[in-house]
Amino acid sequence: MTDDGSYRVLGVPEAGRLRLLDRETYEPVVTASEGHDAPVADLRPGYLVDADLDWSEPEPTVRSVSVRRPTLYVFADDIDPVFEAAERAWADARAAGESMNSRVTRNTDSEVNGVLYVFAEGGRPDTFESFRDGARPLEPLVDRVNEQEGQSPREVFALRPADGEYVVVTIALRKGGRFADTLRDTYDRPRPDEPLG
Repeated sequence: MTDDGSYRVLGVPEAGRLRLLDRETYEPVVTASEGHDAPVADLRPGYLVDADLDWSEPEPTVRSVSVRRPTLYVFADDIDPVFEAAERAWADARAAGESMNSRVTRNTDSEVNGVLYVFAEGGRPDTFESFRDGARPLEPLVDRVNEQEGQSPREVFALRPADGEYVVVTIALRKGGRFADTLRDTYDRPRPDEPLG
């Protein structure tokens, strides 16, 4: 049995395994460690792909895959420093007794360059790991930005500050733009090579 669908890449192969998020069901899918007919090692976290999965075994293999949009996801734990807009958003959420908050970010010319969300941390399972493994999809946040800003590749950063109080999700509107580059430099997350991008 095969299944042709749209998936978000959450994790690149670890011992050959690929972690995907089914865009229709929001269910994470973990593939087999071997037997793929497609170059899964060249995929990057965040890529939106069309994939044909072979479910003839309990763990699926990837028969074919094509990149629809080369968005990049970045996960960084124990970050320091936290940028000012995120600190303010979290302070506002706490003052209002809320567990989340959001705001747009702007560059020095006051042009919108991204959107950020803050979420309380400390639940079980914890928020940061839930974003990373797909149990709590980032997809609705990305979709909301795409509906307003167009269907472009972006860079999405899930960041947990060193104090562990909250998680910041920042969506840089321009992949490879100055805001995304600043976040990568600040948190030492170099942009990966992208053979398929």
